[in-house]
Amino acid sequence: MQSFTSLVAQFEQRFGSQLPFPQMPTNLYDPCRYLLGIGGKRVRPVVCLMAAELFGDITDDAWHAAAAVELFHNFTLIHDDIMDKAPLRRGQATVHERYGLTAGILSGDVMCIYAYRELASAGKSLKQLLEVFNTTAIEVCEGQQLDMDFETRTDVTIEEYIHMITLKTSVLLGCSLKMGAITGGALGDNANKLYEFGKNLGIAFQLQDDYLDAFGDPAKLGKQNGGDILANKKTYLLLKAYEAADVTKRAELDRLTTESGAEKVSRTLALFSATGADEACRAAVQQYSDKAFNCLEEVAIPSSRKGPLHVLASYLLVRDK
Repeated sequence: MQSFTSLVAQFEQRFGSQLPFPQMPTNLYDPCRYLLGIGGKRVRPVVCLMAAELFGDITDDAWHAAAAVELFHNFTLIHDDIMDKAPLRRGQATVHERYGLTAGILSGDVMCIYAYRELASAGKSLKQLLEVFNTTAIEVCEGQQLDMDFETRTDVTIEEYIHMITLKTSVLLGCSLKMGAITGGALGDNANKLYEFGKNLGIAFQLQDDYLDAFGDPAKLGKQNGGDILANKKTYLLLKAYEAADVTKRAELDRLTTESGAEKVSRTLALFSATGADEACRAAVQQYSDKAFNCLEEVAIPSSRKGPLHVLASYLLVRDK
C-alpha cells in the first residue's frame, strides 16, 4: 500500500501532463487550466486511488475515475465561488474575478462535461461508476441549493444543516472511495462501507472546520477567527447556540447578526461557550469520526492494508485547535 503523499505526486504528474483541454478558445480553457494549476490537496482523487489499491493494482479505470472526480470537484468550486461572490480561492483570484462572469460559467460547464468524458474512458466498470457518480453529482447540486436557501431562512435546524453539508461536501468524498473500490474489484459490501467511511469523515471534517473558524489558533491556521460569524453563516455552532439559548441569549444572538467587527466576533464566541455550543460541536466531530473509523474497520480486508487511509483520515481530523 502506497502513502497518500506518494500517490499525490503520481496523480499530479499524470493529471498535469494529460489535461484534456485544447488551446482554443483560450477564454474557455485558460480558466480551467488556471484553477487546476493553483493548488489543492487532491484528497478526493487520491483516496479514489487508495481505495482501488486496497483490493488490487491501480488500473487505468481507477486513474480515469480519479481524474473525473477532480474535474467535477473543481467545476463545483468555480460555480460555488460565483454564487458566493467570493474574490479568492486558495489565496488566488477566483475564476470569475480573473476572467469574468461569463468565462466562469462556461469554463465550469465545460469542466463538468470533461469530467464525464474522463469517466467514460473507464471501460470495465463504467455502468457501476456512472451510477455512483450521477447520484453524487445530483446530490452535490441539491446540497448547494440548500446552502443558498439557508441564507434567507431563520428556521434552519441542526438536522437540516447536517443533511446540507452531507450533500454539498461529504458525498463526493464517499463517491471517490466507492468508485476506487469498484475499479479495484471490491467484493460484497466493501465498496459501500468505504462510501460510508468517506461520507462520515466528510461530515466530521466540515464540523471541525466550523469549530476551527471560531475557536482555532489564528497563528497556526493562518487566518483570524470568526469569518463565519462575520458572514452570518448558519454553522453548527450558531444553530446549536440558538437551540440551547434562553430568551435573553437568543435576543443577543439576533442583535449580533446585525453588527460587524471584532466585538461581534468576541461576543458571539462568548455565547457559543455560554450555551455549550462549542462542546456540542466538538462532540459531534467525535461522533462522526467514530462512525467513519468504524465503517473503515468493517471493510473486510486485513487491517494492515487500511493503514494509509487511517493515517490520512486522522491527519484530516486532528488539525490545530
